[in-house]
Amino acid sequence: QVRLVESGGATVQAGGSLRLSCSASGYTYYLMAWFRQAPGKEREAVAVIRHGDGEIVYADSALGRFTISQDNAKSTLYLQMNSLKPEDTATYYCAADYRSYGGSWVQKTRYTYWGQGTQVTVSS
Repeated sequence: QVRLVESGGATVQAGGSLRLSCSASGYTYYLMAWFRQAPGKEREAVAVIRHGDGEIVYADSALGRFTISQDNAKSTLYLQMNSLKPEDTATYYCAADYRSYGGSWVQKTRYTYWGQGTQVTVSS
């Protein structure tokens, strides 16, 4: 059974840190990613990691502040977020896909499976 369950969202002050987790089951996924969606905005990619070689892609907004990683033994994906800003406020989603094809890694249409989301609020 495919299941992605996020956790770790919270309200923090600007400049603070959070670590999000995504517990995954069902497949050995080819790609796993973090997306986020703020109210009234499109869902956007934050960071993506490929299984095996661990190749990573970050959105410009995440570069230097966020780190994506995965623990294959625990089937868990992480997003370490540092130096948080109010504009990082959003619902963060874990996404996964088992296919090695299907288009750009940063397009939400690339991913078959999604978690329910976890809320991150950064206060100024």
